[in-house]
Amino acid sequence: MTEYIVTIDMGGTKILGALVNSKDGIVATTKKSTKVTKGKPGYPLALHETVQKLLAENNIKESQIKAICLGVPGFVDPPTGVIGMAPNLGLKNYHIKKELQKYTKLPVIIENDVNLAALGVLHFDKAKGKKNVLVVYVGTGIGGGLIFNGSVYRGANNFAGEIGHITYDPSGPVCGCGKKGCFEAFASRTSMVRDIVNDIKKNKKRSLLAKQVKAGIQIKSKILSQALDAGDKVAVKHVSNACHIIGKVLADLNNLLNLEMIVLGGGAIEAGHKFMMPLIRQSFKEYSLPFVGSHVKVVNSALGDDAALLGGIPLAQEFLGIKV
Repeated sequence: MTEYIVTIDMGGTKILGALVNSKDGIVATTKKSTKVTKGKPGYPLALHETVQKLLAENNIKESQIKAICLGVPGFVDPPTGVIGMAPNLGLKNYHIKKELQKYTKLPVIIENDVNLAALGVLHFDKAKGKKNVLVVYVGTGIGGGLIFNGSVYRGANNFAGEIGHITYDPSGPVCGCGKKGCFEAFASRTSMVRDIVNDIKKNKKRSLLAKQVKAGIQIKSKILSQALDAGDKVAVKHVSNACHIIGKVLADLNNLLNLEMIVLGGGAIEAGHKFMMPLIRQSFKEYSLPFVGSHVKVVNSALGDDAALLGGIPLAQEFLGIKV
């Protein structure tokens, strides 16, 4: 009987669930918007429904599922299953493991979403065989996963890696966490889109995205990438600025940590890597100490969102001793 892990990526805009194992990788996925589930009451049921949908659509018995692994965009405590704070999900001090296990008896383990992606990158992606790596995902927010000596570094209270909340400029915009001037408030896809929309509305700038802005249509990574490919001046201006900031922050971190590799992923990078990666590398080089920066590779993930889904396999083995 084939055994699986169900990994669920609780993104800022979607819940992405997958059946995974070591032999077959990602066997099946299912996705739904988080709009209808945002906040405490809806999430456990939505997660349970995601698991049940995967089972039903793929003719899998619940006995074949060995664990449910949740990737959460925010501060989490894997041993207790508590979400300390997930600003983009509207969850704070929330015992997601306890609430989900009201619907299922399957073992549940949670992890920060980018730590989960870092595990996937380390075991299945470009960082395989590397010892010291930084994984950075740029999307609704910006998250980081630290790999030291071949293992994910979680810190004293399991909160390490929150590079999105480094204070880039204390006079900057308010972040979802409540602080002013966080890195992600300047360089996430959310912030790029905010600046593009403001430019179009306030300054009446001509843009290929003006139609979406006027209609109130959300500008996601794919639409943003299409505008970049078309050379849209407003999109190019604000995404270029974000890339400059990303490169600078990565250089600062590498000057401190002396890494082997920095792997970028997330919706914005996955859709726009052809435009963004050269600019990020250029800025990274500009702000790096020469002998430190010249020895690190700055690359985009080959797996994208799939890295977090596959990360459920080593996570279940690490915390639950489960191998699939």
